[in-house]
Amino acid sequence: MLSYRHAFHAGNHADVLKHIVLLQVLKYAAQKDKPFWYIDTHAGAGMYALDKGYATQNAEFSGGVSRLWDAGNLPQAIRDYVDAIRQFNPESTLKCYPGSPILAFSAMRADDRLRLFELHPNDYKLLNQSFKGLGLGPDNRKVMTEAQNGFAGIKALLPPPPRRAVVLVDPPYEEKQDYARVVEMVKDSLARFATGTYIIWYPLLQRPEPQQMIDKLKRLQLKNWLNVTFTVQTPSIDGFGMHGSGLFIINPPWTLPGMLAGIMPVLVEKLALDDGADYTLESRIE
Repeated sequence: MLSYRHAFHAGNHADVLKHIVLLQVLKYAAQKDKPFWYIDTHAGAGMYALDKGYATQNAEFSGGVSRLWDAGNLPQAIRDYVDAIRQFNPESTLKCYPGSPILAFSAMRADDRLRLFELHPNDYKLLNQSFKGLGLGPDNRKVMTEAQNGFAGIKALLPPPPRRAVVLVDPPYEEKQDYARVVEMVKDSLARFATGTYIIWYPLLQRPEPQQMIDKLKRLQLKNWLNVTFTVQTPSIDGFGMHGSGLFIINPPWTLPGMLAGIMPVLVEKLALDDGADYTLESRIE
């Protein structure tokens, strides 16, 4: 199935949480002199217009990044995120939203590398166009894209040559099998490259698969992990729709639990759609 297009959801509450955390993880990785790779299993289109096209249909960004755009007195990690988005909106008006690979590119150093997978043919074309717009041609060594599902493609990349990597696993979960695919991919990836940092995004739904996936990930005998969930509204009476999202992170920076404990109450306050908004945070870091 290839019906999912992230452009409908660009800049929403799930993107806010995911990208705040991603930028902090990359910032931590860059503290060491040794280069690292960023691997994205489901990269998307790269850049998303917010003032036209798909994003305007539901305008989900209005409940996400828009609520932080002009907010004052934000914690540093949220300011870092807003500042990163502002780099791509030079007129100070929020017109476009950079996806995970573009944000990662903006945060990485000259010797770091990006390896991106995107199966959707239109989004793959747009992804390459997005990097071309940043001055990178198809022959550049820093960013490599493949028109492939990252669940399978990642096997050829692990372990990465520098033995350091941040891996974002962000599938659409269009099919229920994606939850099982995530667990199998993570299990195989850890066997190949146990020291990488793996960021797994998942939706909060009124169905059992997301929690079952988290339970299975916890049973992989992980030494270090973190799980954060962010609910923006009370689950709907009819049982449909996403009421929040979560991130399960393997080998997170030791600084991440404290950072999230500081920003999650602020995100709940700023992005809540009703009184059901809340968050959970749990971790085990040796």
